[in-house]
Amino acid sequence: MTLIAEYGTILLILACLFGFFMAWGIGANDVANAMGTSVGSRALTIKQAIMIAIVFEFLGAYLAGGSVTQTIRSGILDSDLISGEQMIFGMMASLLAAGTWLLIASLKGWPVSTTHSIIGAVIGFGAVGVSMDAVNWGGVVPIVASWVISPLLSGIVAFMIFMSVHKLILNTDDPFTNAKRYVPIYMFAVGFVVTLMTLTKGLKHVGLDISNFQGFLLAIGVGVLVMALGMILLTRIKADPAADKDFHFASVEKVFAVLMIFTACAMAFAHGSNDVANAVGPLAAIVGVLQTGGEVAARSVVPAWVLLLGGVGIVIGLATYGYRVIATIGRHITELTPSRGFAAELATATTVVSASGIGLPISTTHTLVGAVLGVGMARGIGALNLRVIGTIFSSWVITLPAGAALSIVFFFILSSIFG
Repeated sequence: MTLIAEYGTILLILACLFGFFMAWGIGANDVANAMGTSVGSRALTIKQAIMIAIVFEFLGAYLAGGSVTQTIRSGILDSDLISGEQMIFGMMASLLAAGTWLLIASLKGWPVSTTHSIIGAVIGFGAVGVSMDAVNWGGVVPIVASWVISPLLSGIVAFMIFMSVHKLILNTDDPFTNAKRYVPIYMFAVGFVVTLMTLTKGLKHVGLDISNFQGFLLAIGVGVLVMALGMILLTRIKADPAADKDFHFASVEKVFAVLMIFTACAMAFAHGSNDVANAVGPLAAIVGVLQTGGEVAARSVVPAWVLLLGGVGIVIGLATYGYRVIATIGRHITELTPSRGFAAELATATTVVSASGIGLPISTTHTLVGAVLGVGMARGIGALNLRVIGTIFSSWVITLPAGAALSIVFFFILSSIFG
């Protein structure tokens, strides 16, 4: 292919820049999934959250981001109908388009789905740059359905978890003693569910050959370990009568704050391991086509340096602009405390694990926002900021067509420059 012979090095450099830009967007926008509730509930400061996320997001992305990825995320396009040249320009356009949309959303503080951003971009270039037949339109229906299913499911689960906290701890004669009694059980649930989430949604990319039964036993083991560690930490927490006079549950929330640190670390690792594929998948596809001289494969091997690029991009995006979306999820939807934030995080992880088990394509962002809404609803509709919620829902609907439109524009620009 003369294009690769003539412009191979330039195309590789541009692809790396666009892939890094997309990874930056994931860090700026999507890391709020792991950190928003912890910051909003004041279990962690914004600086502490960013430091934890930098470590665990990077470890998740680099160690568990996967050695093999689908060339076209979620099987949206038929790789047999695409030429090597179309694949290079299309994936470059998709990365640039999705990154641009995530930049706009992050500046506005909108929590949007990075997965839907890149899928929208891929659909755009596939439909216009290749042919309408190249797009698996049946795969688009579940994505649109997930806009309703994800937040609804997680909202119901979060509502139920928070009501259990109310019944077992908050609405009792001695909330602090009951918090110390029941929070270890919640700690086990966090360790168990988030381990399952990491195995099903994250580590599947690595190619670990773990059966469902082995994964279940491993999740139980991690749950017991988290519970034991949590019980040791809880022995150091004493009731604060002075603080309890100002806020009746101040001492109880200190117990839940310990739990939030566990959930923040685990969710950051699980998120990094899964969502880095949105940036490295298309980049690995471009690298594969360039290395083979124009052949398009259904799956691409991800070089270690591509995962490293994705991990670094996520961390820089988080450190520079992550605070805006963290503020939206943590503070602008409803008022969060550590107990409410915990309910939202556990509901998110539970919904993601359940959906992965039955093959339902859902967005972690949509799931978490739904969980925060569920926790808010437990206190009544007046506890929710309906204007912010309306803006968030609007941004979700716009994401797919915005990614597609930008991708079409960038595809034709790149084709005209190098064609």
